[in-house]
Amino acid sequence: MATHYFIAIPLSLSLKDYFSTWQEELYKTAPFKHWPNKYDLHITLKFLGPVKDEQLSRLQKELKQIETFKQFKTYAGGSIGVFGNPVKPRVLWAGVNLTDPLTKLHQQVEACALNAGFSSEFRDYRPHITLAKKWNGQSARELMQIIRAESHYKNQQLFKINEIVIYQIFPKDTPKYKIVQRFQLDGGEEDSSTN
Repeated sequence: MATHYFIAIPLSLSLKDYFSTWQEELYKTAPFKHWPNKYDLHITLKFLGPVKDEQLSRLQKELKQIETFKQFKTYAGGSIGVFGNPVKPRVLWAGVNLTDPLTKLHQQVEACALNAGFSSEFRDYRPHITLAKKWNGQSARELMQIIRAESHYKNQQLFKINEIVIYQIFPKDTPKYKIVQRFQLDGGEEDSSTN
């Protein structure tokens, strides 16, 4: 079976710890089947699916240009929500602010992937941190209204985005995501925009 890959922004250990505490609390009331390991928490930029060695090599060369992109800051947290049917959602997520620099970074990653032979993503980019997957209970609608009303889920964490990575997925391992290559963003003058 072919190995799957994706491009993402890794989280610092402190952010992983922070959102892991959200998972621990949500686990008590939200019956999702799968709760990602703390060390697998990340912000996806592009899912690639199965990738052949030669295509991976082309992608790695293309992504080298990302290293000229300026480092910047944004916020994680501040909102919590679901993807999919609100009665039986497939993903529970913590929000990430979609700033102008993050939008441009995502667009550049998409362009690099397209040049390496991957298909374009036509859905709008919605940055998030996946906290749980596959609802396994009765209607989630009422529970999500209660969770969203809890004030501590509105707390935001400012963090710096200074690298992106290619992850390889090992479904049977824990944690299941392994870094194939890192691309450090330009450490020069920082883009301070968080809007």
